[in-house]
Amino acid sequence: MTTTTTLAQVYREHPIHLRDIIPLDFNSIRSVPDSHVWPISDDFSSDHQLMVPIIDLKDPNAVKLAGHACKTWGAFQVINHGIHLNLLEETKMKALREPAGATGYGLARISPFFPKYMWHEGFTIMDSPTDHARALWPTDNARFCDVIERYQKQMKVLAEKLTDLILESLAIFREDLNWDVGSPSTALQLNSYPPCPNPNRAMGLAPHTDTSFLTILYQGSISGLQIFKQGAGWISMLPVTGALVVNVGDLLHILTNARFPSVLHRAVLNQEGSHRVSVAYFYGLPIECSVSPLLKLLDSGENPRYRPVTVKEYVDIKSKYFEEPLTSIRI
Repeated sequence: MTTTTTLAQVYREHPIHLRDIIPLDFNSIRSVPDSHVWPISDDFSSDHQLMVPIIDLKDPNAVKLAGHACKTWGAFQVINHGIHLNLLEETKMKALREPAGATGYGLARISPFFPKYMWHEGFTIMDSPTDHARALWPTDNARFCDVIERYQKQMKVLAEKLTDLILESLAIFREDLNWDVGSPSTALQLNSYPPCPNPNRAMGLAPHTDTSFLTILYQGSISGLQIFKQGAGWISMLPVTGALVVNVGDLLHILTNARFPSVLHRAVLNQEGSHRVSVAYFYGLPIECSVSPLLKLLDSGENPRYRPVTVKEYVDIKSKYFEEPLTSIRI
């Protein structure tokens, strides 16, 4: 009998130090410690007319618009998505993530790759939230579990709908791909950015790309998310009521032979001292699935930029070589 590898099992093979898991006690901090001081960024876009596309899923041109947004931005906001956004909540140390764990409370898992810590704490959920919920609320965890599980189910439905939409923009259909090797690898990340005494000196979440196929983010009403656009610089993704942010991940970037950029993004801190929260849903392909540039997409004479790689292998690579994971599979 064969056993199915999960995303959580892959991350267990790459344990990190406890110091890169336990956040500051943000409630007791009166100034930003040196361990959390980041250089001031001055590479903001000077073009205030630039705005990340907003796509209405009820628009008859949604397929074309999504494809264009993925190609030119690597991200877009989506409305009329059918998701109820009145869910979600959080707590803490009883559910601290283990060094070899992938789920639970702690600092962002990308923390070890940066010289400074981020002004961030989060809660990662893969599959059922029951075990961590019991640690937090031994006798009263049903509502939290119900909310999380309903949100995960709704996000999965939306992610599959968006995947089909994006593939259709490329004249590709799910049936053309060999993805029937298990369940999608998914994760839900609850992010918290506490008020900071000097938000100009700290960083909420350092610049990074997502390993996923695509990511769906609920960012609430407080701005903080920024994406990097070549030739323009960092651009703020201003919240739109009822909208969800969708961004291209590394796996979709590979599949399209770099036609769709895996967008570099970060979270800056709120200047008014507000507590900002966001919820990210990472939608990936089955762990054993092999990903490579689709020959159907290659123009005449164009060569594939990346060799075939399984999702598991790519997660392993990025866990070791976070800054340049795509370089290691480039042909």
